[in-house]
Amino acid sequence: MMMLVGVARLTRAVLPGMRERGFGRIVNIGSIHALVASPYKSAYVAAKHGLVGFSKVIALETADTDVTINTICPSYVKTPLVDRQIAEKARTRGISEADVVSQVMLKPMPKGVFIEMDELAGTTAFMVSPAARNLTGQTLVLDGGWTVQ
Repeated sequence: MMMLVGVARLTRAVLPGMRERGFGRIVNIGSIHALVASPYKSAYVAAKHGLVGFSKVIALETADTDVTINTICPSYVKTPLVDRQIAEKARTRGISEADVVSQVMLKPMPKGVFIEMDELAGTTAFMVSPAARNLTGQTLVLDGGWTVQ
């Protein structure tokens, strides 16, 4: 649950200054697992679901000022953490790393590709831009079509 506690503590630390200035942007990085569940990930799924709820509450509590809080929920992003997960799942499932990628990680995604860091950066840049002034309490999903099925 530290994933959720850390966000709450950081928000508590920065929010007073944002309120004082009358401006602020918070963009939390959630996960596809804030919206759907996967086996053997109960703590992670619970924390990510909590993150979405937390963001919505803070959005309501800051609606009287130009402070926004949103959550980006990507499916698998190719990072060193995901690389380690690929290797671990291959070992525990007794399948190749290529099969983990194609049959476990990317199979639920109609687009069938990992989310790239530049996609997260671009989405975040939009969320902190003037064009997103009224985007608050929202969950933006970057999942290659996973949740539209």
